[in-house]
Amino acid sequence: MSLTSRIALAGEEGTDPEDILSESLGVVFPDDVTNQHGDPDSWLVYTSPHLPRPLQLKLCQPGDDTERRLFSHYLWNSSLLLAELIERDSYLVGREGGTVEEGDEAGSVGLFNVRGRRTVELGAGTALPSIMGGLLGAEEVLVTDYPAPPLIEALRTNVGRNVTVGLSPLGRVSLDVRVLGHEWGTFPEGDEVTGKRHTFDRVLVCDCLWMPWQHGNLQRSVDHLLKQTTEARCWVVAGFHTGRSKMAGFFDEEALKEEAGCEIEKIWEQDCDGKQREWVKDQQEEDPGTRKRWLVVAVLKRTQRER
Repeated sequence: MSLTSRIALAGEEGTDPEDILSESLGVVFPDDVTNQHGDPDSWLVYTSPHLPRPLQLKLCQPGDDTERRLFSHYLWNSSLLLAELIERDSYLVGREGGTVEEGDEAGSVGLFNVRGRRTVELGAGTALPSIMGGLLGAEEVLVTDYPAPPLIEALRTNVGRNVTVGLSPLGRVSLDVRVLGHEWGTFPEGDEVTGKRHTFDRVLVCDCLWMPWQHGNLQRSVDHLLKQTTEARCWVVAGFHTGRSKMAGFFDEEALKEEAGCEIEKIWEQDCDGKQREWVKDQQEEDPGTRKRWLVVAVLKRTQRER
């Protein structure tokens, strides 16, 4: 099943997700894959056969050019993929025995389990991966994005509407779920995110690599929030739609070590149909249509510091 098959564009907010689905405008995904989803006047509906009802996701209304250039008013395929991986490893693997799926050359099954763990998402956009974590057993869920009021308001709407017992296949949700503004690499004294230093078992990063000038700030936020334990992990998923060269620098070994205190445990590329291939940092740029189909998936762990 295609990665984009779970998402549909709906009209005005409804009181029942099934009503929204039945009235959905629908989203047609031809061979030229859609990698960004949303419309300022519409909601998105996310369906999964494992959730009791579909999720409803509100998109922010950018207030000015600065907020618009963040591109947080879309849902990107990287968030769709990480949400599926969290669902698979936090819910399905436990129920189905955890066998490695056919075609999983990266050996990724089991890596994305949030049960009993504290998670924080950076540059959350619609917060879909965090919402999935809140529904599937995470102990604490912190959702963050740039502190622009329209964006934070949309995130709080999405979290409040979707992290509910009625939408969880477990019949329970995380009790500690919050939304806070955070500018990457900035830790003012007395700020709530600043106070969360080295708190989280898992840091989630989706489609935040397209701005090379922000890589260092993003890495510093990862370092600040991720626990300093051998079990702590940062999950990074990003699309190639702006070009491989723009995002590849984030994975520079020295920069990751110095700024994030992390190293790469696993990294691979995956397309919208689940096909996997080896990550190649310096590969020649592909045509735009091909780039839109592929994402890079990385699992970072704490660097073992010399004593």
